[in-house]
Amino acid sequence: LLYSYLQQPFLMAALKLILLAAFLFLFNFTANSTALPTSFIKSSCKITTYPQVCVTSLAVYAPTIKRSPQQLAQTALSVSLDRAQSAHTFITKLNKFKGLKPREYAALKDCLEEMSETIDRINKSVKELQSMGSARGKDFQWRMSNIETWISAAITNENTCADGFAGRALNGRIKSSIRARVTHVTQVTSNALALINQFAAKH
Repeated sequence: LLYSYLQQPFLMAALKLILLAAFLFLFNFTANSTALPTSFIKSSCKITTYPQVCVTSLAVYAPTIKRSPQQLAQTALSVSLDRAQSAHTFITKLNKFKGLKPREYAALKDCLEEMSETIDRINKSVKELQSMGSARGKDFQWRMSNIETWISAAITNENTCADGFAGRALNGRIKSSIRARVTHVTQVTSNALALINQFAAKH
């Protein structure tokens, strides 16, 4: 009985060591599982115009992207669509403010139209990429050409929106807040186009 009593602290210590080892194993396994897709994203983002924005916006989706160039392009497009919709919502709210100057109201109205077209084109691109399946040859090239054309046009829309707030005629919070949001949309959309081209080149 005395021997058993003396052994209890030893058994407890051994059990704790086993549990600690199991925890560390699971932690390292999880960390390594996440690190691989994240390193894939970092490597892929090097070819984009805004690599840091690329990594920051996509890293959270690493478990979904894994090491798939197509899933990476798909996710980048979805992020671009989400940012464009968010910017459109923000501009819509600003457009309802009373006391806007005529020039501000006109710029907001034009920007809303441009962002609506952006959303439409990115949305079509998302659906086109989703429906590609195992497309090959000319069918693949035709679909990719559609996506590249739509995304390039979306970037033009975004730039047109931002340009509407250029110059000294528009200053203050409205100008800075909208340009900041639209610039971010342009960056993630540009990155998405680069990742789409990268996927197409590897296909």
